[in-house]
Amino acid sequence: MATEQARPADDAQVDLVVLGGGPGGYTAAFRAADLGMSVALVEKHANLGGVCLNVGCIPSKALLQASRILEEAQEWAVRGIAFTAPEIDLARLRGWKESLVEKLGKGLAALAAQRRVRILSGEGRFIGPHELDVAGHGRLRFRQAIIAAGSRPVRLPFLPDDPRIMDSTAALALRDIPGRMLVVGGGIIGLELAAVYASLGTRVSIVELTEGLLPGCDRDLVKPLENRIRSRYESILVGTRVTAVEALPDEVKVSFDGPAAPASAVYDKVLVAVGRSPNGALLGAERAGVIVDNRGFIPVDASQRTNVQHIFAIGDVVGNPMLAHKASYEGKIAAECAAGHQVANDAKVIPAVAYTDPEVAWVGLTETVAKRDKIPYEKAIFPWAASGRAMTMGRSEGLTKILVDPDSRALLGVGIVGPHAGDLIAEATLAIENGCEPGDVGLTIHPHPTLSETLAFAAEAYEGTLTELFLGKRR
Repeated sequence: MATEQARPADDAQVDLVVLGGGPGGYTAAFRAADLGMSVALVEKHANLGGVCLNVGCIPSKALLQASRILEEAQEWAVRGIAFTAPEIDLARLRGWKESLVEKLGKGLAALAAQRRVRILSGEGRFIGPHELDVAGHGRLRFRQAIIAAGSRPVRLPFLPDDPRIMDSTAALALRDIPGRMLVVGGGIIGLELAAVYASLGTRVSIVELTEGLLPGCDRDLVKPLENRIRSRYESILVGTRVTAVEALPDEVKVSFDGPAAPASAVYDKVLVAVGRSPNGALLGAERAGVIVDNRGFIPVDASQRTNVQHIFAIGDVVGNPMLAHKASYEGKIAAECAAGHQVANDAKVIPAVAYTDPEVAWVGLTETVAKRDKIPYEKAIFPWAASGRAMTMGRSEGLTKILVDPDSRALLGVGIVGPHAGDLIAEATLAIENGCEPGDVGLTIHPHPTLSETLAFAAEAYEGTLTELFLGKRR
């Protein structure tokens, strides 16, 4: 992309300023410091870690772990191990979650101190191509900058201002256990938080505008998840729109529209999880000459450079997918480029995970996209009903699927649904990055009995060498 030159900041106070202390921002700051640059890290909140650590990935996974333990305790009763009804001490659970966040936050602060990264707590805004105004700290001049300002929850315009209508941040605060809750949005965030509250005893309903949960994910991967939660949740409404929300004295009234929509229903709490919006337009970036599109995204090239040569951008503000691991990867690219290294963002694929129960993970080409774009592919599936390890866990509903290029025989995509799918998808990501064929995966010895075998078995199913099932002769 075209770049704009700016006069070097000869009187700069730091070589590099990073605007935003989330996973991408602190990774960029630490990497730049390791490469010998003087670095200032500007974070508007008191703690480093951004949304992911403080009000996102980490606290949600802590609560999901608690959720899974509660559900396992119930499930094992039919297998001969019964527990008394659990006693939930909400204050202690909340305190444990917050202690994890605090511990990790202190770890990041210590790493910053060890690297002599200067932390400026306050909101930063550009006032020129080489200058920021940081609330509480005044002006900061820099030679180069990395924008890592993240995103914020989307708020529906017709919602009343009422504490019973929550975004993901408020839901993770876990102030109480509502009797009845509606989750607006059937994507990853909505489904994860629905799982937490349902396990704690809330009667949960989900409403999703599109025709299925986890929009964009292949339906065969979503089906085991949907089958499981339909029996546990009060209702799941897909292809349904929320048209109005009214805050009544004792409850929240919600109106719907759609083929299967009820006329209206009342809830104790409503969680809105309909997506996130980038923060690119909130930084005064135009004063530095940086282009921001009408949605708040900042265009960048393969080096993570904006149209202004010495200003980079990473993470949620540069585009989807809005994932912490994508931001961290881009943070290293930007820091190394700022330090003069010749590197570029050449990731072939980025894995995605829904930490629901069962987990759903996918990487690379999906069947949904392949069919839409008429991309040739072949596929093989290994059902977890034939996995000894899955059966010992009492979780044989999962599956592992691979998509293969019919000409080159390279792996194009992998999808997994089942416990620990988020951990298993890493092997598939490495295989695609390295141009592996199914035979490369199938001929790699996997430990038995493990869930990791299911990827090898799917590869063997494609090759026609699978012995765990009789599929007939393929080749």
